Amino acid sequence: MMFSLQKKLKLIFKDTINEVLSRNKIEKKFSSPDLIELTVATKAIFGDYQCNQAMSLAKLFRKKPGLIAEDIISVLRENPKDDSIFEDLNATPQGFINIKLKNSYLVKTYNNLLKDSTEFGIEPEKEKKFVIIDYSSPNIAKEMHVGHLRSTIIGESIARILEYKGHEVERVNHVGDWGTQFGMLIRYLKEKFPDFQKSDSLNISDLVYFYQKAKKLFDKNNKFKDDARQEVINLQSGREDNIKAWKYLCELSRQSFNEIYKLLDVHLIERGESFYNHYLSQIVDEFNKKSLLKISDGAKCVFIDGITNRDGDLLPLIVQKRDGGYSYDTTDLAALRYRLLEQNADWVIYVTDKGQSTHFKQLFSAARLVGWVKEDHILKHIGFGLILGTDKKKLKTRSGETVKLKELINEAIIRAQAIVEEKNPDFDKDLKEKIAKTIGIGAVKYVDLSQNRVSDYVFNFDKMLQLQGNTAPYLIYVYVRIQSILRKSNIEVDTLPSEITFQTETERNLIIHILKFVDLFDILLRDFTTQHLADYLFELCQIFNRFYKQCRVLNAETDELKNSRLQLIFTSGQLLKKGLYLLGLDVVEYM
Repeated sequence: MMFSLQKKLKLIFKDTINEVLSRNKIEKKFSSPDLIELTVATKAIFGDYQCNQAMSLAKLFRKKPGLIAEDIISVLRENPKDDSIFEDLNATPQGFINIKLKNSYLVKTYNNLLKDSTEFGIEPEKEKKFVIIDYSSPNIAKEMHVGHLRSTIIGESIARILEYKGHEVERVNHVGDWGTQFGMLIRYLKEKFPDFQKSDSLNISDLVYFYQKAKKLFDKNNKFKDDARQEVINLQSGREDNIKAWKYLCELSRQSFNEIYKLLDVHLIERGESFYNHYLSQIVDEFNKKSLLKISDGAKCVFIDGITNRDGDLLPLIVQKRDGGYSYDTTDLAALRYRLLEQNADWVIYVTDKGQSTHFKQLFSAARLVGWVKEDHILKHIGFGLILGTDKKKLKTRSGETVKLKELINEAIIRAQAIVEEKNPDFDKDLKEKIAKTIGIGAVKYVDLSQNRVSDYVFNFDKMLQLQGNTAPYLIYVYVRIQSILRKSNIEVDTLPSEITFQTETERNLIIHILKFVDLFDILLRDFTTQHLADYLFELCQIFNRFYKQCRVLNAETDELKNSRLQLIFTSGQLLKKGLYLLGLDVVEYM
């Protein structure tokens, strides 16, 4: 059964408008319901939905949009089937058609939803795709910082949304684990700390410190620079002690990354730059055979029409450097080739800051030129803005350093612990820690995912941890409240009715909002904008709270009404929990 109210209405209006066109001897026809302009009503006084198609038809009909809208309504009322759906239809002089749905139709649709095997009307995609999502991507021997937060949690949420729709998703962590920096670091450790691999006390912070020292030497000391470059050659040629040192550095870094991924409940397959090392010469050969390479300052490059620098010159995608080495561009080309031709991915999605958008335009265009991309492949870069401090500048520590991600997460948990301790001092220690962890991490994730993805946003602990407003603590609190109501009812949820009735406008509002979840998914899959899901869940919580405030539940007039409202409450809770999961947030039962 079709649970999408919007799709159902678009289908009805498509057929109706086509009938109006025929009666007016106009050849134009709408071939798909998706072409019909129909939106959720902006205000309750306008009804539930609005159809705006009449305005675009004015030139075709050569009459005012309001009159066209009245014609459409007139034909709609001729169909007895439609009479069971519409409570009210009215046209405005501007050509808007305001639509109010019948309560009986809403209840019928909702009751069918309760009986259906799908979750909230979300049907698995008929043509399932294999999707590879590339996100997070920290560098070895460097600590994950606040800049990695957006990529990690946005990428994870998109992966969950795609999986919920039935697609097969592979989450890939394209780690920076190869290149000149390892020559510098290995050379420095061999000179200054030769027994580093035997130490049990080293951690990621030590590696960062060693790298900073090595970089200073590399920039000032020519002998150290030559030695470091030789270490890179030794590493690339497979010299045993260098490979062993490289693996040690990678593992030490990986342990640090995994601590953060565990906190964030993120599970990635690590496939770093080194994985593609043996493909790089093949990439050069493929582009060379297609005569796509041009020499620029001694480097072999691909130039894409229309992609230029600030001076208007074509921007090079460097496939091989002038010294014969390979670039970041080459590795990205190799990774994309591997994903498309060897893994046979249908979609490849990259989640990075929007500053890399030009790079990905070059990458995708080059892949098409060389012939890796088929017609049904989808390549997408999902860009995002910066995280700013309260001073509206890039988020930094007081000393001017980049904020470490682990420290930021721990700070959120500590602040949440103080709130939990104040509000629930009698909870046992383990429960308080669980609640604080859920609230703290949830707050950090939600404040990000509820923003316009492409915009910068201000990071503020105080605002994101508030129990009022569009915050994770508020949404999780509403879920806790729902569980408390269900516990007080002493009813087994399995015994709740599979059909409900309703009496009030607030119940109606909650029912129609739950039914809108299926339409929301079309937007999520089209734009990958988690903000829309966050807005939907926040509105769900507001509507639920108004419903519970205005409707008697546990002391309802009849058992039938009580159980019907409990079913509505239970469904609201399950939907809220699922929505939070799709955003990467956990819930608690007490708070």
